[in-house]
Amino acid sequence: MRKALIKIDFACERKAKTVFAALKPETLSQPTQRSNVEISLEGKKLVLIVKARDTTALRAAVNAYLRWVDSVQKVLEVIS
Repeated sequence: MRKALIKIDFACERKAKTVFAALKPETLSQPTQRSNVEISLEGKKLVLIVKARDTTALRAAVNAYLRWVDSVQKVLEVIS
C-alpha cells in the first residue's frame, strides 16, 4: 500500500472550507478500488490522505485532486 499526505495552507479558513466542500463529494464514491482519498480541515489547511495499491494509482489520484484544488482556487479568484 502506498500513501501520500498532503497539507495545503490557504490564505483564510473560508477558502479552505470552500475547497473542502467542493472536493468532499468526490471522496464519497471512489471511481476505482485502486485508490482511496480522505480529506479533512485543520483550520485553514486542507489535508488530503491518499492511499493506493500501487505507485501509478497513487500518482493519478494525487494529480487529480491537486488539479481540482487548483481549479476551485481559480474559480474563487474569478468570482471575487
